[in-house]
Amino acid sequence: MSDIAIVSGGDGWHLDDLARAAALLGHATTRYDFRTLSSDTPLHDHPVIIVRTMPAGSLEQIVFRMDLLQLAERRGVLVFNPPRALESAIDKYLTTERLQLAGIPVPPTWCGQTADAAQVAFETLGGDVVVKPIFGSLGCGLMRISDPELAWRTFRTLERTQATIYQQQFIHHPGYDVRAFVLGNRVIASMKRYAKMGWRTNLAQGGMAEAWTLPQNLIELAVRASACLGTVMAGVDLLSGPDDQWYVLEVNAVPGWRGLSEVSGIDIAQEILSAAIGDG
Repeated sequence: MSDIAIVSGGDGWHLDDLARAAALLGHATTRYDFRTLSSDTPLHDHPVIIVRTMPAGSLEQIVFRMDLLQLAERRGVLVFNPPRALESAIDKYLTTERLQLAGIPVPPTWCGQTADAAQVAFETLGGDVVVKPIFGSLGCGLMRISDPELAWRTFRTLERTQATIYQQQFIHHPGYDVRAFVLGNRVIASMKRYAKMGWRTNLAQGGMAEAWTLPQNLIELAVRASACLGTVMAGVDLLSGPDDQWYVLEVNAVPGWRGLSEVSGIDIAQEILSAAIGDG
């Protein structure tokens, strides 16, 4: 029996689901909260660390947390996802650039720090953009802006709060996007997510989902995107644009799976643990 460490920002359904799946496989789990980790936290005593969520913190706190994961990895602990992959995938701008450099299609994107430059980029991107926080998940903090005056006010507010301004051209799509759950070099489950109201399809924002089997070209695209960032498991979001061009919107290195498990009937927590501990 192995004792698997789960590091998160508190309790919740996903931690309970991992504990349930571990018990089915004959293993135990120990939970740690990122906010209380210290240099004498025995993370290296576990064969596997699963990173569930990374709570907000100061720059020093985030760096320290990543230091602990890297030190555990150097001591031979298997970290899901590896620290380097977490650093890349949590940062939306770095994710986009790495994907683009690898030849993977992403929406036209601009990122910067000043409102004046952002306003110019807004026009260059066609005057219809989605503004996102660089660090964020569950569809929180996203704004679709197509009015120049609203863009002007938004960019200046972000500049005053010393936030980085990240905007992507809005891709006109058929009303849904696709979430592919990549584990290793395969897609173990996937679904279409439909916007219930507005344009955001995230289930946490009221979107609706249905199971959908990806065609081979999208399986390959999702696996390539995950591999590009070095993730062992990832939620890869895909969007179909005009002329059937598919884009990678995001590679989530701490993906949730509650809705996906429900619509697909796949025990994703058990799949994760089997891959991590070598029981499958």
